[in-house]
Amino acid sequence: MMLEAGGIVRTGRAIDARNVPVDGATVAAAVRGEQTPITVENPAPRPVHERVGYVRPEMGVSVRTALAAAARSRGLSAPQDDDIAAVREQLADIEVPEIATNTVRREFAAADTETERLEERVAELRGRVQVLREQGTDEAVAEAEAALTSAVRDLSEVATDRTAASQRLDRDRLRDARDARERRLRLEDEVANLERAARASLVAELRGAYAAAVADAPGPSPADPFEADPVTAALAVGRVADLRAPVVLACDRFRVPAAAASWLDAPVVRV
Repeated sequence: MMLEAGGIVRTGRAIDARNVPVDGATVAAAVRGEQTPITVENPAPRPVHERVGYVRPEMGVSVRTALAAAARSRGLSAPQDDDIAAVREQLADIEVPEIATNTVRREFAAADTETERLEERVAELRGRVQVLREQGTDEAVAEAEAALTSAVRDLSEVATDRTAASQRLDRDRLRDARDARERRLRLEDEVANLERAARASLVAELRGAYAAAVADAPGPSPADPFEADPVTAALAVGRVADLRAPVVLACDRFRVPAAAASWLDAPVVRV
């Protein structure tokens, strides 16, 4: 591991950066590969690093979630994993069926255009009939009136089709949105239930090792390891995890960084 900050370079498995002009949050961000003013060269962190990779008194730790991530870092799996993957795949496939809706939308657009055309045609024929009644022959008037009657009939039929298409469009939209939303909610609930069961299974795998780590961790030892203070809990989870990337320590539980690296069996940057 290598850390460079402000022209100061530190290397090794256990780095003491307390006299380096950098804070813990910046080092933790650099370890995660984020853009920072400093450089830290280290193996890519596993997801558990997000939970316990930056240990400080003011941190919060969801112990069971962190333990499940620790189990994953060690290559453990849960019986629910295949079901979770299958349901997530179903969730990714959910979409509003566009084909039927597009068909209705096209029908509505065609009826709307035809309605507008026929309205103009009827208005034109009415004006023509009016003029012929004043100036034209009986035969011309009869012919124009027949055309007007036909146009009015066509307009009535198209207007009916337009209304029906509009109703189908609204109905289809509502039904499609409702069905998709209900299906998505059902699957999201199913994933959440499966993930809770998977987390419980993974926690059970490491419960004993975690309790032993809490008991062995420097600092106060609670009666219930799941009620440990955040620093003790984070250190204990880190000890049972395979962290790979360096842990940033902003606490005084270890006399020297090398002792922390040895206890955690992971690279350490003391800030």
